[in-house]
Amino acid sequence: MSTTLFDKVWDSHVVRKIEDGPDVFFIDRHFIHEVTSPVAFLGLKERGISVLYPERTFATADHNTPTINQHLPVEDALSANQLKALEDNAAEYGISHWGLGHKKNGIVHVVGPENGITLPGATIVCGDSHTSTHGAFGAIAFGIGTSEVEMVMATQCIMQPKPKKMRINVNGELSKGVGPKDVALYIISQLTTSGGTGYFAEYAGNVFEDMSMEGRMTVCNLSIEMGARGGMIAPDQKTFDFLQGRLYAPKGEAWDKAVAYWKTLKTDADAIFDKELNINAADIEPMITYGTNPGMGIGISKNIPNANQLEGGAETYKKSLAYMGFEENDVMIGKPIDFVFLGSCTNGRIEDFRAFTEIVKGRKKADNVTAWLVPGSHVVEAQIKEEGLLDILTEAGFVLRQPGCSACLAMNDDKVPAGKYAVSTSNRNFEGRQGPGSRTLLASPIMAAAAAVRGVLTDPRDLM
Repeated sequence: MSTTLFDKVWDSHVVRKIEDGPDVFFIDRHFIHEVTSPVAFLGLKERGISVLYPERTFATADHNTPTINQHLPVEDALSANQLKALEDNAAEYGISHWGLGHKKNGIVHVVGPENGITLPGATIVCGDSHTSTHGAFGAIAFGIGTSEVEMVMATQCIMQPKPKKMRINVNGELSKGVGPKDVALYIISQLTTSGGTGYFAEYAGNVFEDMSMEGRMTVCNLSIEMGARGGMIAPDQKTFDFLQGRLYAPKGEAWDKAVAYWKTLKTDADAIFDKELNINAADIEPMITYGTNPGMGIGISKNIPNANQLEGGAETYKKSLAYMGFEENDVMIGKPIDFVFLGSCTNGRIEDFRAFTEIVKGRKKADNVTAWLVPGSHVVEAQIKEEGLLDILTEAGFVLRQPGCSACLAMNDDKVPAGKYAVSTSNRNFEGRQGPGSRTLLASPIMAAAAAVRGVLTDPRDLM
């Protein structure tokens, strides 16, 4: 019988099928961080249970870590307690831990692929919704809750109903200035934030085949923002080249054997999906969000839609625009902005900093803009310096911060003040996401760079 990539990976990890219930599902890799793990460890202690396979769990500090002066004690008491709890719990249960100051420290969904922990055909979970990032490698990856974190640590399994399958095909040639983030935001704008609910998405077509691994990670990262359980892309030679030689990747004969298996991980030609979406790459332009969910996005040259152009929810729509301080039919180009954030598990990789720097080169940061440039890991930070990007950024008036989730979620010191506009390369723009009363406009690294040097929303194609 013809099967999909998703079926091949899922079915090979089912330990037991429960009639009219969820599958007992084996987990290959488990990532933990300081925010969603303390209560899970407490549950283990209360029940006198150990971690079944500590070598399959990897801990890093990222969510509420500061992005300056990481050598100093963390000032926020709650954050400091959570970071200490992660360190102590990891030591007690024999789990690999990359805390603040560790050379491998960084955002969980950046350091996983960076170190070859993320592999094709694997099942990966983390107490973080954007675990879907790892699907870029042909893995099934999704976020779980704290009680499930405890379940995985205790049993290396999870109870999970099998989602339906959706394939999103994007074919054709992308226009100038259109990158992976724009492709993802366009898909979400077409499907809405609930269009993928109940599904696991596979991204297919020449646009994804042509994308770098960093680009694929950006797309899969945003799967959750259209309501999907996760997203994945079939592994290919780019995947193998990215992984070869990395710390936790197989070596020698084991590598050859792994690649032979990974090459089988693709959807059969006549496999059937529950839902299929076809998109012409030429229809996508550089995207910007204007509202309070990631589906409220348009091409930068377009006007904000009128409520009567949308299906239902006019009152909610107008409330969203009021929060953002925008009006129906507004032009986006030229709108003033206050903050720019480059970073997060969506766009904190070296490719994102290269793209940002390419626009910034030979220009200066606008005086009215506060910019936070936050690498996704110490490895990315080192690359930025080695490639000479830091010199260009510094010359343009930018400062590079230290790795962490930073202004993505306002759980640390990097908060956007109330009423201020932030062009952000992160993944969510809900009310207060980047700080109470903050207004977030999601965009690609080049869109963020254009806004950073002009001080207003700008079509990045004008600067290319």
